[in-house]
Amino acid sequence: MRNWREIVVAPDTPLRDAVACIDRAGVQLALVLDGAGRLAGVLSDGDVRRAVLRGVPLTVPTAEVMNRQPTVAPPSASPPELLEIMRRATLRHVPLVDGDRQVTGLATLEELVGGMKRSTWVVLMAGGLGSRLMPLTETVPKPALRIGGKPILEIALERFSEQGFRRFFIAVNYLAQTFKDHFGDGARWGVDINYLHEDRSLGTGGALSLLPEPPTEPIIVMNGDLLTRVRFDGLLDFHVERGAAATMAVREYDLRIPYGVVKVAGASLVEVEEKPVQRIFVNAGIYVLSPESLSYIPRGAAFDMTALFERLLCAGQPTAAYPLREYWVDIGGIEEFERAQREWGTEAGSA
Repeated sequence: MRNWREIVVAPDTPLRDAVACIDRAGVQLALVLDGAGRLAGVLSDGDVRRAVLRGVPLTVPTAEVMNRQPTVAPPSASPPELLEIMRRATLRHVPLVDGDRQVTGLATLEELVGGMKRSTWVVLMAGGLGSRLMPLTETVPKPALRIGGKPILEIALERFSEQGFRRFFIAVNYLAQTFKDHFGDGARWGVDINYLHEDRSLGTGGALSLLPEPPTEPIIVMNGDLLTRVRFDGLLDFHVERGAAATMAVREYDLRIPYGVVKVAGASLVEVEEKPVQRIFVNAGIYVLSPESLSYIPRGAAFDMTALFERLLCAGQPTAAYPLREYWVDIGGIEEFERAQREWGTEAGSA
């Protein structure tokens, strides 16, 4: 088992610092120990994201957000017993705790089963024209532009592969042969790649109607012009836990209003706020879709992913939002492309 002491925080540790600990260790979990070294609770990546959705500030003590009654196992538990505990509770980590609540170790699913391979399909959308990146995209499709010496889409593929995903579909249209020539069948990366050929632009959702057969479990869909360090396995687990038909990854965005905002009641001025900043969530271009949600996508027609979520909401289907904390940039234009060129070398060294 890994050195669990790397992920220990105190109950009064500011949530922001606990999040930094989780990110550094790359375990998606922090152990919260009291002054006597006993397990007071655990703080998972999911706990943090749910707190963000509730608007909880990152300055609060970790104790306000942590799970005070986590699933634990005795130090004597065997690997099969630990795997059964994880299976029953749908967990990836279980602290090993003795009778005095002292932590002796941390069992992780990855270490128990070795290099995990996921059967989940991943669809990468690479059919766009990249008009806002002209003239760079005159002869090279946007997801094939290079950041740090690699095509954007290759960086995404490697991130998925590192997390155990093996079956990929790439939706292609504009300069489609570029992707076939570079990626082929995926053998070079130890994955299986098939292509969804759009004879015309089908939008961010329409290409899913070209899948050769219906999936039997949730699939992950991502725009091919994104750079991110999100844990896709964590996103998938969140979707399953929420029982959602569709989950959208969202990103916090600060909207700065360059004027004094005035609130009125009738003809009376009630309040003036000078140049406020409104914090909102925006679509991050990464989704998890359960098989039943795909029936809402028209076949062979242009259809955006936002329209799919609107249809699901109108039909009363459960949907979820997964807030991203990790590095993320949408390379939609020259400014974002130049920013990614500056930042990715630094980000590449982080967890």
